[in-house]
This record gives sequence, C-alpha cells and structure tokens, in this order.
Amino acid sequence: MADTKKGREKQARDAETRQQERDVAEFRERADEPEPEPPRADEEAEEAEAADEGESPRTCHRRGCEEPAAFVVLERYQEDTGHGAVEAEAFLCREHTEEESPVNLDGVYEEYVFRVEPLRSSV
Repeated sequence: MADTKKGREKQARDAETRQQERDVAEFRERADEPEPEPPRADEEAEEAEAADEGESPRTCHRRGCEEPAAFVVLERYQEDTGHGAVEAEAFLCREHTEEESPVNLDGVYEEYVFRVEPLRSSV
C-alpha cells in the first residue's frame, strides 16, 4: 500500500480492529475461568493480626496460589507524579519469587530499592 494519508489511516484502523479482536478472544477465553473466591473474614483477620505482630502471611500473595510464603519482595520507587516514594511489598512462595523482577524502573531514583528477603521460618 502506498504511503499516503489514506493508506496510513487504513493501517491504523486495521491495527485497531486486530487489537479489538484479540481483546475479545482473550475475554472469551477468560470467561470460562471461575471467579476467585473472596477471602473469608476470618482469614483476613488472621493475616491482619499476623502483620500487627510482625509475622508474615501464611500464603503467597499471588491469586490462586495456596503455597506458604517464603520470601518478601520489596520495591521502593518514585511515584509517577514525582511527589514521593511508593513502597510495594509482596509475600511470595518460592516459585513466584523466582518469577519476580523490578517493575517500576522508570521510577528509579537515588533511594530506589528492589530487595528479596527470606522470611523467618515459624516452624
């Protein structure tokens, strides 16, 4: 196709149509998945109590993972607006910790932190 305004507009429309088709296909694939069960009130209370006592949660933070948390992953980065630091902390099992990597590298600043630390065993 010639590099004209009309040709570029058609390419853009075609790309948008393809993206919409991919989004619909992805939605249809996920429509068969069961909704995750909301945490029970007693589990939330136990986790909040454990956090208050300085203990880690008992299970991995990843949705659908029931493995015990083995590591805490901390990332501190500059907020998008540039008006302060954000700390993201996740308690993860061994398998999900291996998959973890820095996410907010565009928010790196002098006090940026990405740290993975093992949790103390409560056994």
